[in-house]
Amino acid sequence: MISVTISVDSEHCYQGIDLLGHAGFADDYQEGQELVCAAVSALVLNMANSVEQFTDDLFEADEEEEKGEFSFRFTSGISAESKLLMNSLVFGLQNIEEDYGEPYIKIRFKEV
Repeated sequence: MISVTISVDSEHCYQGIDLLGHAGFADDYQEGQELVCAAVSALVLNMANSVEQFTDDLFEADEEEEKGEFSFRFTSGISAESKLLMNSLVFGLQNIEEDYGEPYIKIRFKEV
């Protein structure tokens, strides 16, 4: 399962995201579950690359591909563009969770 933890501040602004795991590790393999992993990876990496390419916002990112770990945190103020990118990411991830749910993906929010 992919565990997604989205960090949000007291004003409900997304501050970062942590992912752990692979959808393909589910016990009851179903055709197409590898698509969940690919979709989540594409959304998250596109968001991080877009923040880097299209904004001046500072962030930290770390990846451990074999373990299925990815961490992204803003380290300074967040521009309107980055807010939109994070909102889009969360929207996409929630759609995947609605369509596939457990045992493939689980999203939780953590106030920071």
